[in-house]
Amino acid sequence: MYINDNAAQKDSDAFRLPVLDRDFLLGDSMRGVRLQLEYAKVEERLRAWVVRSTIVVFGSARVLPRGSQDQAESTATLPPGAVPRAGDQSARWYEEAQRFGRIASERGGALISRGGIRDNVIATGGGPGIMEAANRGASEASAPSIGFNIGLPVEQQPNAYSTPDLTFQFHYFAVRKLHFAMRANALVVFPGGFGTLDELFELLTLMQTHKMPSIPVVLVDRSYWTRVINFRTLVDEGMIAQADLDLFSYVENAEEAWQQLVKRGLKSGPRPPGYPSTSMD
Repeated sequence: MYINDNAAQKDSDAFRLPVLDRDFLLGDSMRGVRLQLEYAKVEERLRAWVVRSTIVVFGSARVLPRGSQDQAESTATLPPGAVPRAGDQSARWYEEAQRFGRIASERGGALISRGGIRDNVIATGGGPGIMEAANRGASEASAPSIGFNIGLPVEQQPNAYSTPDLTFQFHYFAVRKLHFAMRANALVVFPGGFGTLDELFELLTLMQTHKMPSIPVVLVDRSYWTRVINFRTLVDEGMIAQADLDLFSYVENAEEAWQQLVKRGLKSGPRPPGYPSTSMD
């Protein structure tokens, strides 16, 4: 019997172009490709905006404008189960992060001061709290800023102040961390919890082990950080070297943070030799 109906063949998953086959692309065998795609999409967009270097700002998602306890004050949803950290201290942290975002954007080169190349562009995790504040400060300076969002079981919403064309979403924490590190000229860390500590120690470890050149790192609010982490104990117990304490310094406000970054050698331009190139060639 002669069969001239090839509908079954055309409808088969096997016949579908790989790039259009969602089940195939999301399968285990394509994990490496998905990692590459997450890297490449962001890299292409940052190059299109000629972003050569960044200043990364970390801090709590729970710190809302004016120290509010009302989640509606945030332009992005808080992480699942997170409760706003209300109070005057939170209000001050938010205001200083916002002020720092504006100062760094105005003075660091994000407004294209070097031959059309953007340096020291504010980069955050893209969500609420301190992240929103830093992106907000950059927006007030009419400068672009980056939001590196991460997909969570309950979707994280981007804040309303990161530049839309530079607001990304990652599935893989590892690729997100790579993009945080590879263009960073400096790191400013406001009070935060597990996520903030994770990102801080990730970069400190890379610098300690010489997997990336040292960059200026400042921790905002000495009282908070010295109560949360006793770095001196790590030295006394022989777990880190005395010199490792020189990887960072403490500051109390936005202006002091900027001055300390400059004092510690904040650069405009490509990353130092020894780290993957981000030059715009």
